[in-house]
Formats: sequence, structure tokens, C-alpha cells
Amino acid sequence: MLASARPTEISSPLSRPVADEPIAVVSRPVGGQEWDWVVCGFDGICQEQLHSFASVRWPGVTLEPRLFENNGRVVGGALMMVQVLPLGLGKVAIAKWAPMLADLRHPQAAALYDGMVDALVAEYADQRGMMISVVAHASPEQINPEYLALTARGFRPGISLPYPDRYLVRLGLSDDDQRRSLGQTWRRQLNKSEKAGLRFEHGRPGMLEDFKVLYAAMTERKQFPDHSAYETLDRLMDLEEPLRPELFFVYHGETLVAGALIFKAGDRAVYLYGATNEQALPLRAGYFMHWNIIRWLRDNTKASWYDLGGTDGYSGLHQFKKGMVGEAGTIRALPPALNYASRPMAYIMGTGALLAREALLELRRWIDARRPTGAKPDMPRPRLGRSMQ
Repeated sequence: MLASARPTEISSPLSRPVADEPIAVVSRPVGGQEWDWVVCGFDGICQEQLHSFASVRWPGVTLEPRLFENNGRVVGGALMMVQVLPLGLGKVAIAKWAPMLADLRHPQAAALYDGMVDALVAEYADQRGMMISVVAHASPEQINPEYLALTARGFRPGISLPYPDRYLVRLGLSDDDQRRSLGQTWRRQLNKSEKAGLRFEHGRPGMLEDFKVLYAAMTERKQFPDHSAYETLDRLMDLEEPLRPELFFVYHGETLVAGALIFKAGDRAVYLYGATNEQALPLRAGYFMHWNIIRWLRDNTKASWYDLGGTDGYSGLHQFKKGMVGEAGTIRALPPALNYASRPMAYIMGTGALLAREALLELRRWIDARRPTGAKPDMPRPRLGRSMQ
């Protein structure tokens, strides 16, 4: 079934109440510059939802920023990416980490989210005949409320990432509580790093070139296949506060040994990029850097979580991030993309196009894994279809 009647209630032990009915919201398109300015204070903001980022990262799609209002007040938004299908056989509207709420702690947050989804369905599926594909966040909660709301609305699971786990560090703890939360090995390595004569520094935007030199040397040394959005760095660092990422560095004497870029706007700070030189490993500079980033985020932002991203199947990254997440944080899987169409042919063509794209990505992963040099994923892929409920 491609569309279904909305149930009057989603029965689940959510940490926030779920309204019986969605709240009606009004959707309106805005320009890219206005969009970035309005959403900079949203709790749900992330770099993928910035027009400045998406226009560089995905130049082949049409970007359609849409704000949602209730009683004249902006309550959320979604930067929709409209992709034309091959041979002009239709279009797919993709929402990556959207729709996003302006206030995650609004007493009617769940109902507002439902209203935004309904508005997207009305615009893109019902009126314009597209398939909608929503990529939701990994939720810190045991039950993913966005996944439940979307499936209740008739969205159907699509493609999953091969390594979907995301590593979330809880912020807001005291130094003592945060240290106690760390994995035993991680804490031991941190203790050693603090005796190594390292210095942590919050970098200025003009120091981006220092990071680029460090990053280029690291990728050349480690031979990692880099399919990241690294080409967006200059555009991101040109943004105004609070959207501009933060630079952090670790020095040993006067030598730069480690650096990181962190997106810190919104309720979820995100680790974008990190780089180290050959001296960093024996000095345990990565432990020292992330420990101080956690403390800086706690003291200087409104973020509740520090999202370390995934591992791409590398067991070393898994162990490092798992130890940092510790007992207070959590490891949660990204849900599969969720797809909806009001018209059967739109669903068939849309899912077919997304499956074809995934096949090309899988071929690229297969080629990367067989390169004669460089690191290769060494973790088994998780079982498909893990429940978000």
C-alpha cells in the first residue's frame, strides 16, 4: 500500500507526548539566503540542511527550502532536494535530516512534526506527483520517534546504509561524571595524553589552511578513500555565527599534531572532520582533543549531544568512538530511508532510481575494498532490517 489512512494514535513509549492529531501548519518556499538566516537558531539544524552546504555538495539537484508556520510563527522547515529521474520519467523529493523542528522541547513537538510531514505529502506527493524520500536522524532514544511517525503516515522502508550505527556522546555532564562515563581503555589513554605535554587550542576561522595541510598529509599517509563533503569546507567557514563550524587544534610544543572541525549549532553538535600527523598516535592526541572538545561544547553551546558519526566498517574507529560514548552516551542505528508516494507509478519509478544509485555506490565500495593500498573495512555488516521500534 503506497498511502494509508493516518491512525489516531501512535502507541509507543516515546519520551515526549504524541498528539492524537497533527497540528495544521502552513508551508511556504523561501530563498536560500533567507533560509540559512532563519533556520540558524533551530534546535534541529544540521549542515546538510543548509542551503550554503547543499548547493556545493549536491549541485545536480534543485534545492527547495520550505518553512512551516503555525499561527504566524515559524515552527520548523525542510530543505527539499528535488532530483529529476533518468529520461525525465518523474522526480523524487529528498529530505535529508528533515523536516526539522525549531524547538525540540515544544510541548506539542510531536504534533508539529506530524503536521510538517502532512504538509510535505500534500505538496510533493499529492499535488506534484513525486515520491518523497526522508532520511531521519539516528535518535538518542531507544525508540526512534521520527521513524514511528513516518511509518504511521504510510512511509515505507527503503535503502539502509551498510554500517548505520551512529555514536552519540551525551553533553552537559561535569568533568568527573564525563570521565567516569568513558570506557576504561579510553580513560586510561586520556590519562596518558594529559601527561604528554599537549596543548589544546580553539582555532580562529583564518586557521583553516593549517587544518587543510594536516588533513591532506593524513589522507596521503593513511590512503583512506575519501568520499566526504570536504569540498564544502570553504563555504561552511564563510558562514556567520552560529552556523560557522569551530576549529580545534592540539599542539605538542609548537608542532601541530591534531585538528578537528565541529558543527555546533542546534541541539546536536557534529564531528565533521579530523586530522592527525604521525606524532599524534604515540602522544594519544586524539583522546586529548576530543576530551577537550566535549568540555568546550558543554560550556559554550546549547547542544545536548555530540554526534561522532559512523565508522564505515573500521573496527579501530568503532573501539575509539565506543569508548568515548561510554556509559552516558548511546550508539543508535540510522533508520533506513523512508519513501512515500500517492501514485503507484511515482513510487515504482522513484524506488527504482534510488536502488540504481545504491547499486553504483555499492560498486564503488567494492572497488575501494579491493584497492592494493590503504585501509579496508574489517567489520561485518550488521543484519539488515533492524527494528527502529
